[in-house]
Amino acid sequence: MTEQFPVRRTARVAAATAVALASLGLTFPAQAAAEISTADGVRSIALHGADPMRRALSARPTEPFSMLGVTWDDPRAQLGGTAQVRTRSSVTGVWSGWRELDLDVRTPEVGSDSDRAGVRAGTQPLWTGPSDGVQVRVTGQHGTLSKLPGGLRVELVDPADAEAEALARSAPSAPSAPSAVVNTAPQPVVIPRSGWNSDESLVKDPATYTTDTKVVFAHHTAGTNDYTCDQSPDIIRAIFLYHVQSQGWNDIGYQFLVDKCGTVFEGRAGGIDKPVLGAQTYGFNTDTTGVAVLGNYNDAISSQPVLDAVAAVAAWKLGTYGYDAAGTVQLTAAADNGKYTKGQKVTLNRISGHRDGYPTECPGNNLYADLATIRALASAKQTG
Repeated sequence: MTEQFPVRRTARVAAATAVALASLGLTFPAQAAAEISTADGVRSIALHGADPMRRALSARPTEPFSMLGVTWDDPRAQLGGTAQVRTRSSVTGVWSGWRELDLDVRTPEVGSDSDRAGVRAGTQPLWTGPSDGVQVRVTGQHGTLSKLPGGLRVELVDPADAEAEALARSAPSAPSAPSAVVNTAPQPVVIPRSGWNSDESLVKDPATYTTDTKVVFAHHTAGTNDYTCDQSPDIIRAIFLYHVQSQGWNDIGYQFLVDKCGTVFEGRAGGIDKPVLGAQTYGFNTDTTGVAVLGNYNDAISSQPVLDAVAAVAAWKLGTYGYDAAGTVQLTAAADNGKYTKGQKVTLNRISGHRDGYPTECPGNNLYADLATIRALASAKQTG
């Protein structure tokens, strides 16, 4: 079947669809539409189940989406166990196999986004490509008695719908920011937020600034490597919507994003040459910045354009404050984050991986192994 099945279809069509899919072992509940809440570009569907260790959503048609994730109420709670999804392509009508979502939660810093009303924890978002059907199952960790967190729901993100909404609005004026100092490395070409059609009306508060940028944390966005670089703006817009609409953050977490072709994009608003407080490494968000590479670098191998792009951003950002990209610095943990305790002194490379500051696999084993090369490249850029 190649026809799309948005939730506002007639009961006759929905019933016929349910009968056809039942023959394949898939069921589409008749009350699916009543379970969906919407925001610009995002639709949320609650997950249900009588067993406290299991939550699920049976297969059903949806309005179009291209990215999804699972969120829950308590921003400090860990999901544990597994969260798996299947999606149906709106192009071919074929259902994917089960895919496991990355539970590598990016908790915002205490004193910033985590204090906002409605902030939610969540999995990493998964880019699915054009889709119009979804099935979800979440299972608690085997051998434990802990319940799954409350308020579990799947978030369906449609960056094309959000783009249309954004273009219909006017962007607010940029917030004032501290001036940058003289740099020692050239600024790389960075695609501005307008290049991925950010809806600035969704950013409720102006950017917050710290003193300088002492460390650049490298990340990967996990999810999929199966994208083309002309899809990068859509992927970034979808991540933005997931962070803001689904998880309640003020803005996208990373200040920079890099795709597999080495294109650098502006992430969090406030000025790429300013020390913007991000939400990238819980416990070490102050005086640092985040560069996230689109893709899963436990699987993908870093291309030379990716290495050059991350090195160029790091050399320039650290050089702005006179720091050697190949050096180290001692930072103080601002919170207990599962790896370090609040107040603990930690020595970090000026270019570090997310896992150096937080208990996570990010930025993936392959990209993490490349950080020594990135430091050498960045140091060379600083010395000309």
